[in-house]
Amino acid sequence: MIAGMWVRSTLAYRASFVMTTFGNFAATFFDFVAIMLMFTRVHALGGYSLPQVAFLYGLSAASFGLADLAIGSMDRLGRRVRDGTLDTLLVRPVPVLAQVAADRFALRRLGRVLQGSLVLGWALTRVEIDWTPLKLLLMPVTVASGCAIFCAVFVAGAAFQFVAQDASEVQNAFTYGGTTLLQYPPTVFAKELVRGVTFLLPLAFVNWLPAAYVLGRPYPLDLPGWVAFTPPLVAAGCCALAGLAWRAGLRSYRSTGS
Repeated sequence: MIAGMWVRSTLAYRASFVMTTFGNFAATFFDFVAIMLMFTRVHALGGYSLPQVAFLYGLSAASFGLADLAIGSMDRLGRRVRDGTLDTLLVRPVPVLAQVAADRFALRRLGRVLQGSLVLGWALTRVEIDWTPLKLLLMPVTVASGCAIFCAVFVAGAAFQFVAQDASEVQNAFTYGGTTLLQYPPTVFAKELVRGVTFLLPLAFVNWLPAAYVLGRPYPLDLPGWVAFTPPLVAAGCCALAGLAWRAGLRSYRSTGS
């Protein structure tokens, strides 16, 4: 209902909606332009060709774009905690998490989803993949699981803001920063960092691990091939932990001035 209200408000000014959506599309597209410029000087990046990097980019951007569209407003929670306006959400007969996620729902974020999907589509026409039924099934599962993992990171970051209050930039370091990290091959990073985003904050399951299987490339940590099919399990675990963190943060809230 809340999201629908914001959508109707947005569509009331259709020209403005089209321009802001295009602006969102263009701003994110420049990220991929920077990658393309790199390939004017090199033939491969960490052993990955441009279509293969575009494949990683498209998976990450599409997954994050869907999560950002659905729950990207969570970074405003710290502001509500600080000024006490979260109290108005607590008295409504609707889950607080749903209200915070739908607050100022920005339909213009579809531009990021569209941009990532177009890059992914282009990559699929250029990259050489020996398609099998398992690989075909893994594609939509990867995008859906990646979206769920990013949603869990958004919720966990929001839960942290109950303690740190207005710490949205810390949250953005793991959400927007995380998707930027995943747009590049794991082979260009130190193994310590790859281990960290595999075993501690499992962002590698958004695209690195399933993409390694689809592209037929070895993963830097020499993990078995079956881990490429575990993103749904990892996503479920991340969502469960994020839910626990959210409940703990909400119970610790004592309103402004207390």
